[in-house]
Amino acid sequence: MTSCFSQQITQVSENAKSINPQLAFPTWFFPPHHQPSVTEVPIPALRQLQIRAATSADLTSIAQIIAESFHSQQGFWGWAFPLLRLGIYEDLRNRLASISPHQVCLVAVDTSMGSTHQILGTVELGLRFSDSWANAHKSFPYLSNLAVNPQYRRHGVASRLLTSCEQVCQEWGFQDLYLHVLENNHQARQLYFKLGYRRVHKEVESLWNTFFLNPSRQIFLHKHLIKKTWVGG
Repeated sequence: MTSCFSQQITQVSENAKSINPQLAFPTWFFPPHHQPSVTEVPIPALRQLQIRAATSADLTSIAQIIAESFHSQQGFWGWAFPLLRLGIYEDLRNRLASISPHQVCLVAVDTSMGSTHQILGTVELGLRFSDSWANAHKSFPYLSNLAVNPQYRRHGVASRLLTSCEQVCQEWGFQDLYLHVLENNHQARQLYFKLGYRRVHKEVESLWNTFFLNPSRQIFLHKHLIKKTWVGG
């Protein structure tokens, strides 16, 4: 039985169109040394979060959060920051026109009393095809572009987004979820390991990695989701 959360995601996705993860920015697009930390502590009790699908009205906030999370504002990148943010915005806007049953961009919204429903974080979930010849044309759920507003990091926002992605993944009928993380991003790895993600020993290297000579390699993480029985009317 489909859960209420899934119904809310589907309804918003149909109205606003979801972001296409196959057209999402590959990780090599972002300076690898600037990948954000996602180590977290419990979110303040007074703050209430709603996780929902992104809409066109969220584009400006999403573009700002992604730009701040993955692009340094120092030196050359600081000069190019407005152009990079505009590029992210335009790409997101174009991708909102696409529809797929297995793609969604989620946002975490502050719904506390008196709040202006500010977007605190975002993440994308979709299907990706394997790069290996052995598993050619085989798709798997892949999580990307997890980013949190710098002012609200270390408050559980990333954890809530990850948990919601896992729920959506199961509602799609999948029991496994994958993502990439930089090997030297120890704080992010600590969060993923805490939530049950483990390194894939025979990882499938993406061709995207060859565009930059990264001083730190990306590692491929996997989590097997415990099957749950959804209860609904």
